Amino acid sequence: MLKAYYYLAKPGIIYGNLITAAAGFLLAAKLDVDWWLLLALLGGTTGVIGSACVFNNIMDRDIDSRMARTKKRALASGKISPLAALIYGKILGVAGFLVLAIFTNWLVFGIEFVALIFYVFIYGWAKRTTSFSTLVGTVPGAAPPVAGYCAVTNHLDGGALILFLILVFWQMPHFYGIALYRYKDYKAAKLPVMSVSHGALSTKIQTLGYIVAFLAAIAALKIFGYAGYAYLVVVGLLGLAWLGLGLRDFNSEDDARWGRKIFLFSLIVNVGFSIMIGADALLEKL
Repeated sequence: MLKAYYYLAKPGIIYGNLITAAAGFLLAAKLDVDWWLLLALLGGTTGVIGSACVFNNIMDRDIDSRMARTKKRALASGKISPLAALIYGKILGVAGFLVLAIFTNWLVFGIEFVALIFYVFIYGWAKRTTSFSTLVGTVPGAAPPVAGYCAVTNHLDGGALILFLILVFWQMPHFYGIALYRYKDYKAAKLPVMSVSHGALSTKIQTLGYIVAFLAAIAALKIFGYAGYAYLVVVGLLGLAWLGLGLRDFNSEDDARWGRKIFLFSLIVNVGFSIMIGADALLEKL
């Protein structure tokens, strides 16, 4: 049963967002790292994201029951009751926000609160009603690195904005790749994702466009002086490889395979980006 509760909080999403939150923190901190503040940020963020994911699972249990990859989730299968999940989600959320309020700052608290509202309610509504739900969902997905950055600076600036845009532009190809790869699941669940509502060709064209936007955004972080040359070279090459991967097989009739490649390589891009901005100050010193 403990394992069911563990997966109810979507640990994969938590870990992925903690990586970007830590990267944003380290980018802002440079070489002057307050490790206790970083620990508080990551602990509080874990609770908030876990809470949002639990609430999302409660709201989406009917959808999950219609999709092959999600029908065995604890709520969809009846292993955990909605009431028990609701209590669990509230505990995670209260604990996470308390840690952020006490040990970080109110800007971080506000960023993560807005992200939770967007993910649970606005994205929860949008995914059932519009093909633009993916774009709506990028708002909470781009919040962790901004929160990490602001935990150090305690204010919003150009660096925070660029980080937000980078993660927005990264998420769109990432999720469009999933929408192509899992097309049959989304169609069975009657969700109007781009691949279902507008077809594979439109989804693939937009995917490449967002990768180009991602390349422009990562360059902006260097152009405006928030990161160094090593970051730009490594992440730029990863971004170009991602674009090249999409262009190479663009005319393939196996859209699911194309989407899966885009999705899997997006994970490499995200990890590489996070490592490079997290280590930027150290690399510049060397």
